[in-house]
Formats: sequence, C-alpha cells, structure tokens
Amino acid sequence: MDIATPAALVDEACMMRNIARMQSRMATHGVRLRPHVKTPKCTEVARRQQAAGASGITVSTLKEAEEFFAAGFADVLYAVCIAPAKLDRVLALRRRGCALTVLVDSVVAAEAVVDRGRAEHHAFDVMIEVDTDGHRSGVKPDDAALLDIGTVLQRGGATLKGVMTHAGSSYALDTPDALRAMAEQERSGCVRAAERLRAAGLPCPEVSVGSTPTALSARHLDGVTEVRAGVYVFFDLVMVNVGVCALQDVALSVLATVIGHQPDKGWAIVDAGWMAMSRDRGTQRQKIDYGYGAVCDVNGRPLDGLVMAEANQEHGIVARRDGVADPAIAGRFPIGTQLRILPNHACATATQFPEYRVIAQGGATPTWRRFDGW
Repeated sequence: MDIATPAALVDEACMMRNIARMQSRMATHGVRLRPHVKTPKCTEVARRQQAAGASGITVSTLKEAEEFFAAGFADVLYAVCIAPAKLDRVLALRRRGCALTVLVDSVVAAEAVVDRGRAEHHAFDVMIEVDTDGHRSGVKPDDAALLDIGTVLQRGGATLKGVMTHAGSSYALDTPDALRAMAEQERSGCVRAAERLRAAGLPCPEVSVGSTPTALSARHLDGVTEVRAGVYVFFDLVMVNVGVCALQDVALSVLATVIGHQPDKGWAIVDAGWMAMSRDRGTQRQKIDYGYGAVCDVNGRPLDGLVMAEANQEHGIVARRDGVADPAIAGRFPIGTQLRILPNHACATATQFPEYRVIAQGGATPTWRRFDGW
C-alpha cells in the first residue's frame, strides 16, 4: 500500500457488516440502538451508524459531545457521571440546541445538578446510573439511594429521563451461557431499578443498557428502551476472545513495515511499537494471549500463530505466539514488507492516531479525521 506507516486502517466493508449486524439485532429485539462513539471518535463512522438506523449517540467525554454536536448529532447521552465543574460546558451545549443528557449516581451529584439548574433557570436532562454487575460505578437496583437520587432530581426541577447501566464485567467472560446470563442480569437489574422509581411515583421513561458482548448475547430485552454499544463497530482481539466475533470481523488494524530481523530469535522488527498499538494488553488474561496484536498480511489475512510479541516505543517484535524461534522469518518477511496488526483493544489503539486510512471499494484509501481530548 502507498501509505506511510504506521497507520490506522479501517476496512470499510467489514465495518459496515458489523454495523448492520448490531442494528439488525436491535431491530429484532424492538429497541433503539444508541451507539457509543468513544471507540472511533469519528463523525464519518457515526454517520454510517446513523444511516443504518441508529438513534442518538453515547459519548464518554464532553469533547466528543461538542465535536459530534458541531457535526449535526443533537441527541447525546454523556455516559460518565457528571462532575459539577463540567456543568458550564453542559449548559453551553444545551443552550445551543444539543439535547444532552447527563448522568449521576449519588445524591451529592444530583444536588449539584439541581442547584446549578435553579441558579441558571434551566432544567437539565438526567439519568441515574445503575450498577448491575459490581464492575464500575452506579447505584444498586435495590439500594434506597436510588429513590433518594430520583426524588432530589424530580423535586429540584431536573428532568429525570430514566436509568442506564453498563455490564462491563462481560468483557471477562467467554462462553455463550455466561454471556447470556450476564445480559439477563444487566437487563433485569436495570428494569428493576426503573420499576422501583415508577412505583415511588417518579418518572422513568428510558431504560438504557449495553455493552457489545451483552447486546449480542441477550435472549430478550423486555422492559428496555435502548441499547448502547461501541466497540462492535470495529471489534478487536478482546472481543474475539470473548466469543462475539471472529478475527475476520476486526475492521481496525495498524499498517506496519518490516525494518529489520533477529533471525536467531525468530523476530521480524516492524516500525509500529506501543506508540502505535498502545500499551493495552487486554488479551493477557484471556484464553489466547495475542501479545500486542495479531499479525496479518497486507491484505488483512491472519498469519496463523504470529503476534506482535513485544513492543518498544517505535519498534514492534513479530514472532511466533508459542515462543518457538523461526530462523526463516527474515526470508518470509523481507525488509520493506507491509503487515497489518489487529489490536487488542480498538479504543486504545485508535486513540494513538489522528486519522484513519480507509480501505474502501475499488481500492481507494480516503482519510477520515478522528479526534481526542476531554
């Protein structure tokens, strides 16, 4: 390829299959899909998700909310509990026409939101984060604090839009039965929280759940109004190990060039180190450890047994995953050979690059801008 390396490549046809798969599944369940755009952080990707039928977006930073709103995406859920100091930016976006919803999981945070709302004569849209798996943040579905938070928001003049949860612990699973059980735990816990709020006379129109593994594993989504998922658009090696995709479904890769060899060690050295792949070693505790990434030829065909075994800042070491030295590696991959490396964690690898080079139909390689920051 006539592309300077290292470069982040997106296989557009593969990505579109991933988008269609998730959208079709949500349609089957009768729920809206609100994609999490934190993985690609690219408006070109989000537009394709929207065109396929997605409704609204989910963001993890206010920078994402600002960038996507400027690009025409007005229905935005900021799915990280709001820090009071960030309410100025939230208010600025909402006054410009962005339907931005914020998140809380404590009475203290809820009070900060309503206090600011009173001071500004503004009713913020707010959801309550529910913890359905002990993985991260949120209030437990049966915790008394859930009703306290809802009461503070409702009486304080905010708009209580509903509850949301994220079963992040699903990333540690790798069997269909375990994934289905986690999907049901996520669904039932969030629905239970919604039912408690409604029984207490509090509004709860939205019930939002989601992670890529649970979205693709749920038997049903009764009581749920929307699903959020993000990494499905590219997939990655962690998702391969979880079992919700195959290597050929991974749409993001890093193009690298062979720059040297250590034949006695069975190494080929490439010009993509951890500055390109990231330090993420998310497959290390999974059933297959792919090192810093799985190695493919320049056309994206996986080369069985080869991984980026080690990484320095700008050097990657391609070797056999089993550690057996292959002295023929220099002949197999001469200097100048281009290889594609599939990432452990698409979010972490994508964030190393300011743009994607897109493998499009007809051999074209357009450039799509992406962004970072908070």
